[in-house]
Amino acid sequence: MKQLAGAVAAVLVLAGSGALQAQEAGPGVGDKAPAVVVHDLSGKPVDLGQFLGRRPVFLEFWATWCESCKALLPRVQASQAAYGNTVEFIGINVTVNQTPDAVRAYLEQHRLRLHPLYDDEGTSIRAYQVPATSYVVIADRTGRIVYTGMGASQKFDDALRQVSQP
Repeated sequence: MKQLAGAVAAVLVLAGSGALQAQEAGPGVGDKAPAVVVHDLSGKPVDLGQFLGRRPVFLEFWATWCESCKALLPRVQASQAAYGNTVEFIGINVTVNQTPDAVRAYLEQHRLRLHPLYDDEGTSIRAYQVPATSYVVIADRTGRIVYTGMGASQKFDDALRQVSQP
C-alpha cells in the first residue's frame, strides 16, 4: 500500500505543476466505467455499481491539499446545484496524506454535498488509472464514460447537460 501511495504522490506532484494534460491509459470516453468497491469515510464498503448504469455519475478524484481541486471547487458546486437532481456527484478522496477526519472537516468547511468516498486501498485509483488529483470522470446512465479531464479549468458542462437529459 505504501508503494501505491508513493506512486500516486509522484504523479500528483507532476499534475500540480501542470505537466499532465490528458490521460494516456485507463478507461476513456466510450468505455464502461469500472464499478469497484470503495470505502466511505466510516470504513464501510460502497459499490459504485449501485450508481453506475442506473443514473449519470460525476466522479472527482481529489485531495484536501490539491490546488487544482480547490480551484475547480466552485464549478463542481455550481454543477451540483444545476444537475444534482439527475446526476450522482461522488468525490473519491485519494487518501495520500489524508485522514477521514480531515476530509470530513474539509467537506463541511467548503459545504460540499457530494457523496464522499475514501479510497484507502487504492481500488478506484487503480481501476480508473487516475493520473492526478482533480481528475473527473462523467458516466451516462448506461455506465459509459462520456468525459474525462483534469486540472482547474475543465469544461465538463456540456457532458453534464448531455447526461442529465432523459
